[in-house]
Amino acid sequence: MSAAGAPLVHLVGAGPGDPDLLTVKALRLLQGAEVVVYDRLVSPAILELVPAGAARIYVGKADGRHTLPQDEINALLVKLARTGHGVVRLKGGDPFIFGRGSEEAEHLARNGIAFEIVPGVTAASGCAAGFGIPLTHRGLASGVRFVTGHCGDDGELELNWASLADPDTTLVVYMGLATLPKISRRLIAAGLPADTPAAAIANGTTPSQTLCRGTLADLPRKTAGTTLKAPVLIVIGRVVTMAEVLDALPWQPDIAISEERRASHA
Repeated sequence: MSAAGAPLVHLVGAGPGDPDLLTVKALRLLQGAEVVVYDRLVSPAILELVPAGAARIYVGKADGRHTLPQDEINALLVKLARTGHGVVRLKGGDPFIFGRGSEEAEHLARNGIAFEIVPGVTAASGCAAGFGIPLTHRGLASGVRFVTGHCGDDGELELNWASLADPDTTLVVYMGLATLPKISRRLIAAGLPADTPAAAIANGTTPSQTLCRGTLADLPRKTAGTTLKAPVLIVIGRVVTMAEVLDALPWQPDIAISEERRASHA
């Protein structure tokens, strides 16, 4: 409840998958929740932290398969909030970065429901860091841009390719595996060198995390020859070379590295 006694929904970022990357506030709210409404990208390890007596409501989305359309999710949050129970809307990554959290917040506000945004570690930083890829690095990238690789309702992926083809900027593509061949072609056509380092990361920060590394030109072919499955994060830019640099140094992440990652170094 808010200070005024109105129903309160917490829009909580669950991070990229590793429960240790939850914020302290996210963990506290999750463990005190009475109702948890969660997405497909929330990892099983994080769901294990939900109290046994809390109601769990799955509203995940995948390509062509939506448990609930977004407008029905919005309505569900309002309905649950008005019951007076503590509601946690749990989203993978950060709720305001390709999570549609702002749409849900707007709907709650329009219906007089008090809410709070609890940021989470977004997939771009979490998954890249897990493999030693910085999103910015002096001399390699002076900026970073996040875009979605998911096609719109008309089935077309329309981005400002000329603007994105900047060799001094790291480009991170969320949900980009299915459209990777088109992304590669369009960026090269827009002037980004074909040999620009690129990587695809699946299940980042979890024990099954996988890295497939190549170039902008050959990454579509390389990923087609692996078992990578969505959700996959694509990182394009010179910073990808840092994965090899750091891998050669005496440090090791505390989660297992897949055989596909090792193969991608060959």
